[in-house]
Amino acid sequence: MTAPVVAVVGGGQLARMMTPAATALGLHLRVLVESATSSAAQVVVDAPVGAASDADAIRALVAGAAALTFEHEHVPNALLDELVAAGTPVRPAAHALRHAQDKIVMRERLTELGVPCPRWSRVTSAADLDAFLAGGEGVVKTARGGYDGKGVRVVRSSDEVTDWLAAAADGTGAPLLVEEKVPFVRELAALVARRPSGEVATWPVVESVQVGGVCSEVVAPAPGLDPATQAAARDAAVAIAEGLDVTGVLAVELFEVPGPDGTRVLVNELAMRPHNSGHWTIDGAVTSQFEQHLRAVLDLPLGATEPTARWTVMANVLGSALDDPTDALAAVGALDPGAKVQLYGKEVRAGRKLGHVNVSDDDLDRARSRARAAAALLRGEPAP
Repeated sequence: MTAPVVAVVGGGQLARMMTPAATALGLHLRVLVESATSSAAQVVVDAPVGAASDADAIRALVAGAAALTFEHEHVPNALLDELVAAGTPVRPAAHALRHAQDKIVMRERLTELGVPCPRWSRVTSAADLDAFLAGGEGVVKTARGGYDGKGVRVVRSSDEVTDWLAAAADGTGAPLLVEEKVPFVRELAALVARRPSGEVATWPVVESVQVGGVCSEVVAPAPGLDPATQAAARDAAVAIAEGLDVTGVLAVELFEVPGPDGTRVLVNELAMRPHNSGHWTIDGAVTSQFEQHLRAVLDLPLGATEPTARWTVMANVLGSALDDPTDALAAVGALDPGAKVQLYGKEVRAGRKLGHVNVSDDDLDRARSRARAAAALLRGEPAP
């Protein structure tokens, strides 16, 4: 028996969480990991060590593979085009992935597609930025490389990003863009999967709670979301997936903003891979985002996306006072046998995503309190 090989670039927790789904489907997962102790390397049998920028390592990774996919976007596009020309299905392809790699490219294309976005502009000088700000506040972002709050500054003047402007001007740093500071009600996320033949599937839109620019909690479905706003969020996600020719899972992060006739959505960020906002699907949906991603990149029929519970809350474990969060597993199990824990095998550092907890319940407040209590124990804190 020869199982289809799915090659994955990146050895973090997203590749790690693809493993159970690949095993269940009878697939062979081959993951290019950054080190032999990385999150995915601890659980994936076929895990060669190499850098995402190493062309020879990626060529070896895809030998005999049915498809190449990613758990991060930092892969040279020219190499991906070369692989496609040589016959390797790359999903998503470089022409789609570049929109997740470069925020200016993304904003330009979404604007062309008519997808609602915050007002934005490319920044080429301090004068450009100050003219956009006009005495108010704006959000300056590096076009490439930023994530989890990195590469983002809320500013009132170009004086607050003189280092970024200098680096962008001399080529040592990424180009910059500025966006209006959106007066949002809350942050939402719409998750969609698309296969090469065009089939699309979406999950319920969720609420994403951020702390310091990092996702702390996800509630599925988003509580109290107006049906029209939910439809607008899903429509935007599908329009992006189709307009950018995305294959696999696409996460669209959105702002819900007030309007004269109710709320509306503006697209904030994109991720062309499984995403933190979709971890709830592991325990709260018929098909998890990880299984769906594998189905999509192999062009298999997509799975059902209905929730399996009224509410599912995911709480991230961000840092820990424990040397090893697994020391708290007994306490979590005793407190709440229904709490589903995923730990990523990472070395503990302050604020680092070490794992998450999913809790499903018929009562939203109880689901929140249960998820938060379990996550607190894994952080080495008393349960609230």
